[in-house]
Amino acid sequence: MNLNQLTISEAKEGLKEKKFSSVELTKACLLQIEKHNKELNAFLTICKDKALAAAKKADEKLKNGDTSPLLGIPFSMKDVYSTKNVRTTAGSKVLDNYIPPYNATVYQKLVNAGAILLGKTNCDAWGHGGSTENSDFGVTKNPWNKDYVAGGSSGGSTAALASDMTIFEIGEDTGGSIRLPASFCSTVGLKVTYGRVSRYGAIAYASSLDTMGPITKSVEDAAYLLEIIAGGDEKDATSSPRNVPLYTKHLTNNIRGLRIGLPKEFFGKGLDIEVKQTIDEAIKTLTSQGAEIVDASIPSVEYGIATYYIIAPSETSSNLARYDGIRYGNKRSSFGDEAKRRIMIGTYALSAGYYDAYYKKAMQVRTMIKNDFTKAFEKCDVILSPVSPTPPFKIGEKTDDPLQMYLVDIYTVLINLAGVPSLALPCGFSKNNLPIGMQLIGPQFSEDKILNAGYQFEQATKWHKQKPNL
Repeated sequence: MNLNQLTISEAKEGLKEKKFSSVELTKACLLQIEKHNKELNAFLTICKDKALAAAKKADEKLKNGDTSPLLGIPFSMKDVYSTKNVRTTAGSKVLDNYIPPYNATVYQKLVNAGAILLGKTNCDAWGHGGSTENSDFGVTKNPWNKDYVAGGSSGGSTAALASDMTIFEIGEDTGGSIRLPASFCSTVGLKVTYGRVSRYGAIAYASSLDTMGPITKSVEDAAYLLEIIAGGDEKDATSSPRNVPLYTKHLTNNIRGLRIGLPKEFFGKGLDIEVKQTIDEAIKTLTSQGAEIVDASIPSVEYGIATYYIIAPSETSSNLARYDGIRYGNKRSSFGDEAKRRIMIGTYALSAGYYDAYYKKAMQVRTMIKNDFTKAFEKCDVILSPVSPTPPFKIGEKTDDPLQMYLVDIYTVLINLAGVPSLALPCGFSKNNLPIGMQLIGPQFSEDKILNAGYQFEQATKWHKQKPNL
């Protein structure tokens, strides 16, 4: 196995046993970026010199017995996180030349843990999209088939990870932006409970929906990273002060008797037959491990997309108002079509005479959605569903029809509206060898439960071990 293909746990063990150095590990990732980034367009900024310098320092610390949890391990981040002295664009030409003067909390925690930033990865501008086709810097291609999208908005993150350009990634999920590309690229992606991880220093899309989380090569890695990045933050009033469990310690629990709910609304009209068949096989695996399948219902599923696409554009129209060419970034003429569309929708929904009819009504439905999940979790421990109604689609297939693009998020936006956690993980491939993922959804702050269920499934299947042929 090449060094760049290692998981976090494998890299930690190798560094500890001096099988290789941090410099060697970092060079392996940089070489893979050099080989494949031009074709895949996963990275927008590459920090080659800084990464190698940091790796040399890490090797010195390792020699001196430093045991920082991520010391010497290279990673990358979706380009929405403020990284001091490193270009940060949010995938938009508005911030083409923006260099932040401070670090996002998540990034600072990773730096404090000894991790080494390789670069910043491509995304739909401002997080607006499900395919990375709305990036102002070009679409990211899917490593499994370069004619297909990598998903979005964190498509650059999952493409970089799936092609082993990095050891782990940090994404951001507002309505599926971690889970959808994780599913499309066959990686693990964790959407955390709202407030579990600080949002400070992350460029906001929709402030009441945004969550920060890991994208990894294994469930174990996701659990390990969450132990490091989770927790309260005095710089983010919406972050939770709850204690952070040792998530990796919960991965050894068997799932015998775990009640898995299957909401009928997630398995009806519009679900691709190959996706359904793949999910059915995943369910069989989980039941063979002792899980119990129970009926569940989320009646408000049909309102999810409409509710999300009122609330999210309303909040983004407010958040993007600061980018006026005076306080931040380039002129507003630099905004792309999708950003303009969402600004206009949001401004309209918040305007006098329409606020009660649209935004207020959407917030009432959001409460209904949250209550539906609460009721469902009275009958089951976790909910299982597809991540996407279809496998990855071709580049350009949906660009002329924004409504069809929005429907890609039909199974993911509800989770953000409810504020609950969800783990996306690989569960198979289509007949065209395109990845298919499932998600395990839990009550608020039940990341330990869904991570354990995902880990047990992963141990029995090994889908996450498969690699694209680059």
